[in-house]
Amino acid sequence: MILPKLPPQPAGVAWPTAAWPQGALPAGLAQTPFARLMDAAFAGPSTPDLGETHAVVIVQGGQLVHERYNTGFGPDATYPSWSMAKSITHALVGLAVGDGRLDIQAPADVPEWRAPGDPRGAITLDQLLRMSSGLQWVEEYLPDRPSDVIAMLFGAGQHDVAGFAASVPLAQAPDSTFYYSSGTTNIVVRALARALDLAGPDFEAFMGTRLFEPLGMTSPIPRFDAAGTFIGSSYCYASARDFARFGLLYLRDGNWGGRRLLPEDWVDYARTPTFQQPGAEADSGYGAHWWLDIAGPGSFSANGYEGQYTVCVPELDLVLVRHGVTSADQKDALKGWVAAVVDSFRQAA
Repeated sequence: MILPKLPPQPAGVAWPTAAWPQGALPAGLAQTPFARLMDAAFAGPSTPDLGETHAVVIVQGGQLVHERYNTGFGPDATYPSWSMAKSITHALVGLAVGDGRLDIQAPADVPEWRAPGDPRGAITLDQLLRMSSGLQWVEEYLPDRPSDVIAMLFGAGQHDVAGFAASVPLAQAPDSTFYYSSGTTNIVVRALARALDLAGPDFEAFMGTRLFEPLGMTSPIPRFDAAGTFIGSSYCYASARDFARFGLLYLRDGNWGGRRLLPEDWVDYARTPTFQQPGAEADSGYGAHWWLDIAGPGSFSANGYEGQYTVCVPELDLVLVRHGVTSADQKDALKGWVAAVVDSFRQAA
């Protein structure tokens, strides 16, 4: 398929490594529902439709054009990533691929799958990144229901998240079924760490020197389990502005300040649709550890539990970051709000 072209940094606009260049909202935005949408989200500490909205940051043309915070929050606060960390994991894997340390088409390095005849031994990093491994998993967030992800993060698996995730059997043939699984991400992180021979503080240093520091991201706080594995499925706190920097890296095709950080075509790999069987997450497309089309065709996003979003929209050269606490029954309303905010920029163009 032909993917929308990713826009370069406009001439004369500084990269936000030290500070965000300040821009203005499009002149025509006043004739769109933009202001009403923002006021509705920030109408109080919580709203009936969207729950709590803590922060919204919008970048267009590489410039910060809109920023708003609720009472008690601000640009220096760090916000939970939840599953937006999966997209950060995608970037970390890309760095190792670019270094020649990983081949995503080769079987993943998972010690639990090495026994002769174990069908899991054929699962590749690519299949894990596209949530198509076929591993048995229950991604359920309600505490009164059986859930592998809850057990991994808060129960029996919390001290070794990758070992817990790797212990599950195969339920379907690899590449035959799409099923979103936080466990697969932690398997990917451990395979990456083994390829780099890094864990705990050393792996965190790699994250800083190779990804965060080049972008000027000073706020990230990644969390690790007792085994020294970055919990890449769920935990990398950062400021809203820093999540916007991360989104801009992907909107710029992995380039930053005249330097290529991510391998060529790595961002295209993230936003190339993965096969989904009928009925699987029918309202959202998926690429490789990035979601697709939340803000219209061609958009791609890092999505997190309770309504954390970093949305990239190539056609508008726009990044939208939203943090808050939105319940499961408000999820569709929030996704509609995100799409409507982005659409207001289309109307103003």
